[in-house]
Formats: sequence, C-alpha cells, structure tokens
Amino acid sequence: MMTAGVLTLSDKGSQGLREDVSGAVIKEILTRHGIATGQYAVIPDDETTIADTLRQWCDNSSLSLIVTTGGTGLSPRDVTPEATLAVIEKRVPGMEEVMRAESLKKTPHAMISRAVVGVRGSTLIINLPGSPRAARECLMAVLPALGHALEKLGGDTRDCAQ
Repeated sequence: MMTAGVLTLSDKGSQGLREDVSGAVIKEILTRHGIATGQYAVIPDDETTIADTLRQWCDNSSLSLIVTTGGTGLSPRDVTPEATLAVIEKRVPGMEEVMRAESLKKTPHAMISRAVVGVRGSTLIINLPGSPRAARECLMAVLPALGHALEKLGGDTRDCAQ
C-alpha cells in the first residue's frame, strides 16, 4: 500500500480556531483509493514552515505522495505554491492544468488558482485549494493518473504503452 502525507495550511486551523474539513476529505478519498495516510499536520501559512515540512516529509519519510490543502489563492498569506516550488525538482504541469480545467467547469474563480504539482525525489506533491468542495473536485480530477504516476516514481520501469 502506498502512503501519503496530508498537510493543511491554515493560520486559524493551526491555532485550533477552525476544523480541518479539507484534510479529512482528502484522507477519506485517499483511503478509499488504497492510499494510507502516514503523516498529517495542520500548520500556519508560512512559506518557510511549509517548505521545511515538505522537505522533511519527502526526505525523511517513506511517502509516495504529499497532498497539501490551502494557500493557493491570491491573498497575502497564500504562499503554498512558492513553498512547493522551492522544494520540488520537477513540475507536473498536466496535473495542474487538469485541476484548473475541472474547477473552471464549476466556478470562474478557478482561473486564479496557483496550485502547483511537482516531484521531490520519489514523492509527488499536489497542492489543492483550501475549500473542502474544491479540494475534493481537484483531487478527483487527478485520480485517474495518480496510481500510474506513483508507480513510476516508485521505480516502475515497465513500458507505458499497452
């Protein structure tokens, strides 16, 4: 079974002033698709703290996947994409594009999402919005390719052609 980390970025959540509904939604979806949650945290919207946590989880845990929720918009405290870009070695723009395209079917606000998807070592990092509904929609949009991506990151050298 593959293992994931779920990282919620929320100043209020990290202070216990807001329930982490999005993190719970993400964990439930991952579990339903055979991915266990090995790490979970709610931390403030602080670029250094986010980047340090992502590095630590990628480099010192056996996580195939890290899913973040929150901090992908335009407010001054939305710094998740910058933190993610600081730690990844390569981007996966197709997953970013499909999340925005799927979200645009629901709301024009999707075009201001700055969510990033990328790889550090053998860990895939996916930024999701902070809204539980949007987090669910975006995660469901990338699920069809997620298993294959994680297998390849895990060392699968089989040809992709059927």
